Amino acid sequence: MVIAKPGLDGHDRGAKVIARALRDAGYEVIYTGLHQTPEQIVATVVSEDAPILGLSILSGAHLTIVEKVLHLLAQEDAGDTRVLVGGIIPDADVRTLRAMGADAVFTPGADIRGIVEVVDRLDVTSGAPLESAC
Repeated sequence: MVIAKPGLDGHDRGAKVIARALRDAGYEVIYTGLHQTPEQIVATVVSEDAPILGLSILSGAHLTIVEKVLHLLAQEDAGDTRVLVGGIIPDADVRTLRAMGADAVFTPGADIRGIVEVVDRLDVTSGAPLESAC
């Protein structure tokens, strides 16, 4: 899976904590580092054939970034990639992100074990949506 920090946000502690927790749970995790464009993120997902993409967005640009990433994934024939979004996201935007196609959205205070459990429940072969978001 790929964990990415799109945009100009320079706060990557949360993304690194999640990446470490997922590695500790047995997942292969590629962390892209800071300041990635949607194009760079999707290129990494495609080149690594990653079934899951986690986006950490604290800049407030989550709607624009997720929309662009989902569009690019579809354009690159990687629309079946499961997309998780974390960050400071208002409740109304959580619903919007889910409607766009995000598989799960995590807001501040999300339990790290809960995030790992959501990833464990993802069915990367069927594209079936998760039963609930965190």
